[in-house]
Amino acid sequence: MIAGGWDWDPSLYSGSAAYYARGRAAYPDALAVAFTAELGLDGTGRLLDVGCGPGSLTLLLAGKFDETVGLDADPDMLAEAARRAADAEIGTCRWVHRRAEELPADLGEFRLVTFAQSFHWLDRPAVAAAVHGMLAAGGVCAHVHATTHQGVDPDDQAPPHDAITDLVRRYLGSVRRAGQGVLPDGTAAGEPEIYRAAGFHGPRRFAVPGRVVTKDADAVVAAVFSLSSAAPHLFGDRREAFEADLRQLLHEANPAGVFTERLREIAVDLWWP
Repeated sequence: MIAGGWDWDPSLYSGSAAYYARGRAAYPDALAVAFTAELGLDGTGRLLDVGCGPGSLTLLLAGKFDETVGLDADPDMLAEAARRAADAEIGTCRWVHRRAEELPADLGEFRLVTFAQSFHWLDRPAVAAAVHGMLAAGGVCAHVHATTHQGVDPDDQAPPHDAITDLVRRYLGSVRRAGQGVLPDGTAAGEPEIYRAAGFHGPRRFAVPGRVVTKDADAVVAAVFSLSSAAPHLFGDRREAFEADLRQLLHEANPAGVFTERLREIAVDLWWP
């Protein structure tokens, strides 16, 4: 049980992998530059990206290490990550299909362990304690705070996020869905207390400024289906009807089908054992 009586199950992101990279904004190169500067990354050591999804952060940082391990509980996400790694000719990545709760899973020691938009889905005390014991001498754990599916400070050029939320609720109900369960109070917060209880000290924070992104209607649709709260399987045989209504909503908001919005900054908290 994770939080609020919710239990994880394998359908959390079922069907979302194909939409993730298309719908979510990529982490910028500036984030890799900032990681390198903050931690003195030099191409040595090993990286573990926990809850790596389709490799969004994993592949960005892979070139900074001898070996990179992406771990995720969704096999479709890992297949997408492997495909993207092959397309980018990145051969130093290993993809591991396991739940984070199974760590350390004989994976060895790491110079850096990252959680990027994943920690809130986990049994956080157990996983943080496991990761604490997996860091090599001088190693660090990084918690990446980011929102990549939509921007902040919406204006007339942004996708109609409030209307999209209302449409999802019309199809799926007013309580946020998550796998086979619901999250009426959203995902859990309070990460600093969890890390400190596991023996970490910190954090030291660095940030990369937000940026303006432009997306077409296809990307907005993909962003919606990339969410656990609107994963394709949740709509059942009404998925095509939902997508048709979503595309009509986007057309009414902007017939040209081009949307622009500013993403929030990406903040990274560094924790040391």
